[in-house]
Amino acid sequence: MASGEYLRYVALGDSMTEGVGDGDDTTGLRGWADRLAEHLAAVNPEVRYANLAVRGRLAGQVRAEQLAPALALRPDLVTVVAGLNDLLRPRFDPAEVAGHLEAMFAALTGAGAHVVTLTFPDVGRIAPLARPLGPRLADFNARVRAAAARHGVTVTDTGREAVSTDPRMWTADRLHAGPVGHERIAAAVARSVRLPGSDDSWAHPLPPRPAPSAWRVAEAELRWAAAFLGPWVGRRIRGRSSGDGRTAKRPALLPVAPPSPV
Repeated sequence: MASGEYLRYVALGDSMTEGVGDGDDTTGLRGWADRLAEHLAAVNPEVRYANLAVRGRLAGQVRAEQLAPALALRPDLVTVVAGLNDLLRPRFDPAEVAGHLEAMFAALTGAGAHVVTLTFPDVGRIAPLARPLGPRLADFNARVRAAAARHGVTVTDTGREAVSTDPRMWTADRLHAGPVGHERIAAAVARSVRLPGSDDSWAHPLPPRPAPSAWRVAEAELRWAAAFLGPWVGRRIRGRSSGDGRTAKRPALLPVAPPSPV
């Protein structure tokens, strides 16, 4: 299918795809999937878009809760991004998590959809305290690429670009992309599916800025651990998730409204 002929786009995933970090729960979340839908609608105003993503979901939960509804919508374009919530947990099983993604890839491509997925950036370059996760993340990205290759899935390899770890791409919690990050991810996916008007400028570095001093870096790490890491660990200990009680923000295929003027 030519890139300008997509009519039904469905997004599956967790908080990243839901749009956390780009807007808020009061005014509404936008996010990279919404922004990609806007790119699609600019090419073809007839496109319809659904977003089934829910924050906090593990890859197995995305498969169990979102795959069947996605197939029922008969999409011709699907994005599947999951696994980071799994990767952050101590009992991470990379083969099992990659298996959930591959099962979704197989089902969706088997139904005739063009499927796109992402790789994750090195979280240790975003949050130094997370550096021990580097090898785990590199291995998982390799598994995602291999699974994608087996099913003809397009990989938007954002994780390989240096700009993906620029702090300005991320919110203060360092777990969610900010508006600039979501904008860049949407542009990257638009490029990977060859939408008219897309290019590789999404990978260009942000303007240079002075490097912070060592003590400011250390101070920022301590503040981040107190404000975000501690509460996150607390939720894990209590067996709670940020997505408890939540449902998809856009479960039906709907027309795409133009972006609000800034």
